[in-house]
Amino acid sequence: MSKLTDISIVLPSLDPDEKLHIVINGLIEKGFSDIILVNDGSKAENLHYFLEAAEKPQVHLLQHETNRGKGAALKTAFAWFLENRPNGLGVVTVDGDNQHHPEDTLACALQMLSTNRIILGARDFTQDGIPARSKSGNRITSFVFKIFVGMTLSDTQTGLRAIPTEYLKTLLTIHGDRFEYETNMLLEMKRCGFPYEEVKIRTVYIEENKSSHFRAVRDSWRIYKLILAHFFKYTVSSFLSALIDEGIFILLTWLLQNTLSGAFLTAIPVIGARIISSMFNFMVNHKVVFQSKSSIGKSLIRYFSLAIPLLIAQFALTYGLFHLFGISAAQTAIRGVIHASVMTVLFVFSYIIQQRWVFQKKEK
Repeated sequence: MSKLTDISIVLPSLDPDEKLHIVINGLIEKGFSDIILVNDGSKAENLHYFLEAAEKPQVHLLQHETNRGKGAALKTAFAWFLENRPNGLGVVTVDGDNQHHPEDTLACALQMLSTNRIILGARDFTQDGIPARSKSGNRITSFVFKIFVGMTLSDTQTGLRAIPTEYLKTLLTIHGDRFEYETNMLLEMKRCGFPYEEVKIRTVYIEENKSSHFRAVRDSWRIYKLILAHFFKYTVSSFLSALIDEGIFILLTWLLQNTLSGAFLTAIPVIGARIISSMFNFMVNHKVVFQSKSSIGKSLIRYFSLAIPLLIAQFALTYGLFHLFGISAAQTAIRGVIHASVMTVLFVFSYIIQQRWVFQKKEK
């Protein structure tokens, strides 16, 4: 318990009310002695809540002159912590609207101290009394994270996060100043292989979460476009690779037509085009699509360990379905639909495996 003195609470707040004092007093009662409170450009009529809180010896107040967003407030606090708390073991981010119980904050802090992992406080969205938009929104986001990011999270928007000091410098470099920063934080954890786990916490919604500054349409778009950007880049990478494959095949066929004939004239351009296009696809996926932190050598071995079986599966499934349903060569339309369906399934499957295995850095 004595190590709580080496943990700082990061508390960003915008236009708070009396609940801010309830949060701070509850944290102090649980033994937290260093609270970094960030005023993110609140209105003049709300400033007295910050000034009253700053009178407590456990509270250090940082201020933004204008509203810059929750992400910016978190980064301001992280930077201040790294500069002024050289012996600090980590931080715990807490929302100022009293939706995080101090006992849950303490549980996350202690779990971080015992595991040195990033701890995410996870609410239970299956219980009664959860606002419909919050319940459905989290289910959708959790599904999208699982499919497109490869992270299984029961609460993707939790603001209660305990973060060891060693990861803060990396998290400071992440793009985003508003709610999308917290999503970017999860994506960076995935890319870098930062260890994390969830700790169940109370699910508290006060007045249907009316005090939240989350803007449903604008902030949701900021979040989802980050997640889906990987799949869009992957699609573009695959399309360009296909163009390169076709272009190299035509070029090699033209160059070799006077020196090779028969099967060689078909096989060599196909093999050459596939090697060049696959290497292009690998480098783009590694550097741009997944922005992988894993070594190129290991990723390259994994990439071709996936590519070769997928190529075999493509022919086996396509011609297997032709044979199963008795599709003749003359039925070109049906054959085209089957071929497109197989390619689509394998395309999505390849994305998931590349993301979760080929380009995934091993967890520290």
